[in-house]
Amino acid sequence: MQQRLYRIGQIVPSSNTTMETEIPAMLTARQAIRPERFTFHSSRMRMKKVVKEELAAMDGESDRCAVELSDARVDVLGYACLVAIMAMGRGYHRQSEQRLTAHTAANGADAPVVTSAGALIDALKVIGAKKIVVVAPYMKPLTELVVDYIRHEGYEVLDYRALEIPDNLDVARHDPARLPAIVAQMDTSQVDAIVLSACVQMPSLPVIAQVEAMTGKPVITAAVATTYAMLKRLELDRIVPGAGALLSGAY
Repeated sequence: MQQRLYRIGQIVPSSNTTMETEIPAMLTARQAIRPERFTFHSSRMRMKKVVKEELAAMDGESDRCAVELSDARVDVLGYACLVAIMAMGRGYHRQSEQRLTAHTAANGADAPVVTSAGALIDALKVIGAKKIVVVAPYMKPLTELVVDYIRHEGYEVLDYRALEIPDNLDVARHDPARLPAIVAQMDTSQVDAIVLSACVQMPSLPVIAQVEAMTGKPVITAAVATTYAMLKRLELDRIVPGAGALLSGAY
């Protein structure tokens, strides 16, 4: 039986180095337990400093990226920058997904588009979370925008940590091994879930299982949520070993 090959497209900030490692890592791990195979393709939008002005300018390039990736006839596109979407205003992920999907259709290569921002919001709904805590690498004003965006979607953010790392390359260099200690300083007793990384550039995949074991709570990240959303749009089993509760196969 021939294995079905899926092309995964990613719209990536030019300075992002994590999304093209964590999403392929998850989908490659999945290949050990499921027959589907994946290839990975990216198009880049310029962004170096995680500030509102650069994020807005970068988002303007997402249209070009969607068209470029649809030239490669990818099966699904992921917009790999949570804060760029959330900084554009409440609910903007719906507008972005609709507009970018329309670009792929106009190019004769209709493909669903998921944003990491929308994926995170949807993932909280999937696991039935109402009360959460959030860890984000952004400066405090941007982190507050992200928290406001999530609250506007109907979730209670009981606590959050802004790690205040302005340079996007430095965000990628943040050691994920530091995340469990950061979560340990937060009161997670009343929460339904922990958002361990509200950013697709801040690595977190290696410690998801550790934080779930430490807290007894489901842990999701922007990258895990995006992987779930991509698999759902491809109508594939949403299961990846070692990627936490959301991708355990329970949902």
